[in-house]
Amino acid sequence: MQPDPVRLADTRAWLVKAANDLRAAAVDLAATPPLLEDALFHCQQAAEKAFKAFLTFHDQPFRRTHNLEELGAACLACDASLQSIVDEAVPLSEYAWAYRYPGPTALPTLAEADAALATARRVYQAIRDRLPAAARP
Repeated sequence: MQPDPVRLADTRAWLVKAANDLRAAAVDLAATPPLLEDALFHCQQAAEKAFKAFLTFHDQPFRRTHNLEELGAACLACDASLQSIVDEAVPLSEYAWAYRYPGPTALPTLAEADAALATARRVYQAIRDRLPAAARP
């Protein structure tokens, strides 16, 4: 049975948004000086949107959340082979809020941001690899 064309389009739209966040993070890191806080936010967003793409394709509802543990658990219910990628992604959750507002927060390092971008890219690729070509950008 062919996947629903609307669901394929919605899945693709989530993946496009995730890819744009990956690109934004890379641009932020290439800036002089690097925009580390913004890059980390986009890394979290890329992972979140990739998970939401996967859930959309599998017709699994999700609430409006930035919690990658919650979204990852829902993805695992569809595909347990994602366990290691979900475990890797969960720590990115804090970047959805940690640097978005003023307050007493330690500044991130370039190494931290580089590692977060590498993680977000692995999450995106793992999700993309598990979706049919018709759902990919």
